[in-house]
Amino acid sequence: MTEQTFAERVSRWYEENARDLPWRKPGTSPWAILVSEVMLQQTPVVRVVPAWEAWLARWPVPAALAAESPADAIRMWGRLGYPRRAVRLYECAVALVERHAGEVPERLDQLLALPGVGTYTARAVAAFAYGQRHPVVDTNVRRVVARAVAGEPDAGPTTRPSDLVATEELLPVEPAAAALASAAFMELGAVVCTARSPRCAVCPVERVCAWRAAGQQAPTGPTRRPQRYAGTDRQVRGLLLAVLREATGPVARLRLDQVWADDVQRSRALAALVTDGLVEPVGEASYRLVGDGPAHLPI
Repeated sequence: MTEQTFAERVSRWYEENARDLPWRKPGTSPWAILVSEVMLQQTPVVRVVPAWEAWLARWPVPAALAAESPADAIRMWGRLGYPRRAVRLYECAVALVERHAGEVPERLDQLLALPGVGTYTARAVAAFAYGQRHPVVDTNVRRVVARAVAGEPDAGPTTRPSDLVATEELLPVEPAAAALASAAFMELGAVVCTARSPRCAVCPVERVCAWRAAGQQAPTGPTRRPQRYAGTDRQVRGLLLAVLREATGPVARLRLDQVWADDVQRSRALAALVTDGLVEPVGEASYRLVGDGPAHLPI
């Protein structure tokens, strides 16, 4: 098996089997691709699609979002979860206007310098928006490479420099072909080479997969358990944020106290929202979404 052949096989499969997702359509702007990549972090595709379409309908370019407030972004984010991403997108839009005339830059170093844009997102935008040759490595890609190339049942919990190197070695030299392969590796891990129920019989590289050849050994490390949500601080933060999103002005602390019975946990969750830059105090006993206009009497 040559590295080029591996990429070609997966890319050919992708061209015939890729899911029809709106941000993959020809002509999708770099801004729209950036928004999709941020929304897709820790959120299923089925929930992202309508949110992405609504977001781009309201803010089709960075300048449109930068002209509003972080509170507007938080409200528009709705219940996608991890709402700090909404504030990061707002901050990113402001930076794009201030530094790049409202355009998403092509250079990787400039992408990495944007607020909230990390190693994965910067490389994803460079590859998928501009057709550049970069290793785009998420959990799905790491699993594909670990299994098919290294013969391991799974990759580690985080992306390491060695993962970027191993993935880059699989990419074709030609940038456009490399960008296609990056999307193909990701799709293969998402829908075929899945963590729990891999569909090896329909995998385009099943015959050359090192893990398959070794008998598909089970993972040796501890199995990751789904995170509990009910009763956690995360749930309480979500309940508090829901009240603040629906309000048209500052909300009295007494009203927020009705959201959750445990005083200690509720206070801790509210303090975390302030620390995360999602909520700000107004006066001594009310709160609002960050940047949500001038203060007036709380409701």
